[in-house]
Amino acid sequence: MLRSLAARTALVTCVVAIVAVVVTAAVGAPLTLTRDNKAAQQRLEDDATLLTELLRPKLNTTRNPADEEVVAKRLAARNIDVYLIRAGQPDRPGLPPLVVKTIAGGQNVKASRRMVAGDVRMLVGRAIGKDGNGFVVTEPPPSGTFARFFGQLWVALLAGLAAGLIAGPLLARRISRPIRDVAAAAKRLGAGDRSITLSPDGPAEVAELAHAVNGLTAALATSEGREREFLLSVSHELRTPLTTIRGYAEALADGVVGEEGAQRAGQTVLDEAGRLDRLIADLLVLARLEAADLPIEMLDVDLTQLLAKTAEAWGGRVAAAGLVLRTELPPFAVPVVTDPGRIRQIIDGLLENALRVVPSGAPLVLALHVNAPEARLEVRDGGPGFTDEDLAVAFERGALSRRYQGVRKVGSGLGLALAARLSRRLGARIEAGHAPEGGARFTVTFPLRTVS
Repeated sequence: MLRSLAARTALVTCVVAIVAVVVTAAVGAPLTLTRDNKAAQQRLEDDATLLTELLRPKLNTTRNPADEEVVAKRLAARNIDVYLIRAGQPDRPGLPPLVVKTIAGGQNVKASRRMVAGDVRMLVGRAIGKDGNGFVVTEPPPSGTFARFFGQLWVALLAGLAAGLIAGPLLARRISRPIRDVAAAAKRLGAGDRSITLSPDGPAEVAELAHAVNGLTAALATSEGREREFLLSVSHELRTPLTTIRGYAEALADGVVGEEGAQRAGQTVLDEAGRLDRLIADLLVLARLEAADLPIEMLDVDLTQLLAKTAEAWGGRVAAAGLVLRTELPPFAVPVVTDPGRIRQIIDGLLENALRVVPSGAPLVLALHVNAPEARLEVRDGGPGFTDEDLAVAFERGALSRRYQGVRKVGSGLGLALAARLSRRLGARIEAGHAPEGGARFTVTFPLRTVS
């Protein structure tokens, strides 16, 4: 019943109304009682002041019982008792001895609560002259204060509850409406609708929520568009070698290719199969990187030695492509903590891209520079390079492949995206830029291993 935000908001509103009234009662009742007591004490003080003027000539002269009886009757009509004191002796028992003693000593007694004749009463005493004469005025303390206060409190409580019951559902509905709208939008997003737009009206939090949902909708639409383009690009890359393999297979099956051409056909099929294998491997590595389950083995690695071995391994293939491979390596070890196999995978991918586009005779450079506390690994070439606009999207999957499809030889668009994700997993930083040789420059920056 109370699972909905609207019901909980209505309940909270009613509870707050009840708590507010109870707190008001807890604070207001003592304040009301104190106020009534002070008012009663002030009235009694005023009565005592008036009686002082009235009784002064009577107490300082011969006692006249008739006059005293007249005064007593007047005060009795107001439920006020008067005790007359002559020469330190009260006219009847019941007064506290300390009060009688104080007045007999010529001092007044301020309004206060005292026990008089066995009852709690409010009491004020006045001394008249220096002969021990005076009087004491008493009256019952204020009564019915709490009864009156709480009688009025029930009215306030009912009014607060009524206001809470009325305002709670209205407030709850207004608060929960944006959430219901977002829930409906989320269902439509889950169903594939990307045309959702929420109006950013209302309070700042509601507007922020609407902007977030609209941003999510736009991001999903953009992401799905890129995924479609990527799948189209990958499907094209898969279809090209498959078409070649199928064509040669059909030719061999039909006997079109003779014995003299069988070796060349087999080599072509083998090359295209290797191309397919590399493409599928890149896709699997990317998928595992995005799932964050790619195994990484961090070891102490000498980057100088790693690049030297890489240059040696790639020397024959680069020379066969008509390129000039150069190395710029420091004459000392450069220690870092990384995964040597994954670093080699990054370098191989960057060299593979260079071989595809760099013209014959152009340079291809493997360089390593140290600028403590970092080491920079560079792969530079003398190829066509990138524009500034290309650099902004160089590591997005398939971005450059789509941009230069049909313009120059391109791959699947996975290599640079794979290099970027591997670099991040290794704690390195990869950047693309312009090379002094005129082509592209890729820089992978590692933190140097600290020597303890």
